[in-house]
Amino acid sequence: PDLANHCGQMGGGFGFGMGSVNGMGNPRERTPSPTLPAGVNRSDSWIPVARIADMLLHPGEPYDFNGEERVYPDTRLIYWCGGNPFHHHQDLNRLVEAWRRPETVIVQDIWWTATARHADIALPATTTLERNDVGSGGRDPYIIAMHKAAEPVADSRSDHDIFTSLSDRMGFKEAFTEGRTEREWLEHIYNVSRQLASRRGVEMPGFDQFWENGHFKVPKPAEPFVMLSDFRADPDERALNTPSGKIELFSERVAGFGYDDCPGYAAWREPKEYLGSAAAAKYPLHMLSNQPKTRLHSQMDAGGASRRSKIKGREPMWINTDDAAARDLKDGDVVRVFNDRGQTLAGVIVSDIVMPGVIQFPTGAWFDPLDRKSPGAALEKHGNPNVLTRDEGTSKLGQGPSAHSALVQVERYDGDLPEVTVHQKPV
Repeated sequence: PDLANHCGQMGGGFGFGMGSVNGMGNPRERTPSPTLPAGVNRSDSWIPVARIADMLLHPGEPYDFNGEERVYPDTRLIYWCGGNPFHHHQDLNRLVEAWRRPETVIVQDIWWTATARHADIALPATTTLERNDVGSGGRDPYIIAMHKAAEPVADSRSDHDIFTSLSDRMGFKEAFTEGRTEREWLEHIYNVSRQLASRRGVEMPGFDQFWENGHFKVPKPAEPFVMLSDFRADPDERALNTPSGKIELFSERVAGFGYDDCPGYAAWREPKEYLGSAAAAKYPLHMLSNQPKTRLHSQMDAGGASRRSKIKGREPMWINTDDAAARDLKDGDVVRVFNDRGQTLAGVIVSDIVMPGVIQFPTGAWFDPLDRKSPGAALEKHGNPNVLTRDEGTSKLGQGPSAHSALVQVERYDGDLPEVTVHQKPV
């Protein structure tokens, strides 16, 4: 679109995430959603999130990121609230080793996720059904009054309640709560959003009326929003946030970093693992670990829809007809998928949807090693593909995950099937 000078025109840009993002064909005024203020983090130490295992394994060592040389901090305590790294991180056996380095690990969650099972202290939090909240998103036309539907189960407490107690013990409760209760915070952030919306010509009802109605629908804009249309109309006054103020197909700034793995333009680099590499002689199948259709990432893996999709309790894996025949595999078989990083069990679906030499193995099955004391050598029995993926940054520029460059081998598993226990309460 940029080379053809189409950006900034209706229908002339590019799209992505159309199967997962709810804003397509669903326009709304660009009013701010009700959100809590973030406050100021007094620490200036941070890392790209995909480098967490490197941080824990190599404290004090330097690394490159986005033009800077940074140093991994010496991390003694982990407090993980929201997210499930033992789902989404790569090379989970390496993460297990890294996770043992801190003195204390605290996990705050609503479920006994794979991550919560690796905690020294687990803080049970309430689900959205057990507390009041306000729900909205930048692409959703509705702001929802999320009424509490049930009392908290057992000792679970809302995130706000947990953080209020912690801030009280640490001596900054007033700074955290600003003197407001949880309900008063909901009213406050709604009213802030209401005031900002009014400046844009959108009139929202008062909080009490909104809470009683249950929702507010943000109206459609008078004119459709077209990304980069302002820039197209006046590139000088509406310059982009780039060094040149323009769309950059070549970046002098990135080129100036001198990175050997990321020039100043989009370029193909030979992956360390792919079917054209020497590693394919030992591991001849390229694994693609896509998002699952039976859950959101790893959320609700213990739910009925996800469990019904399993094959003999294992995550399904799609394999091409020719590759299945070469291994004497049929639908419903259980296989061992393995490489030098790990091994896991999966259920077979034979299909020509996938190319020869490729397997499709969705993410999200909760990590369930047969032996938790020595998981590196243990069989992961549930079907988590991230025991097989490489934990290496995409480049010195971005340091993101590179999960889709992974080669594996597949063979029939004829042993006794171990019980999947990750959905049970830990002993």
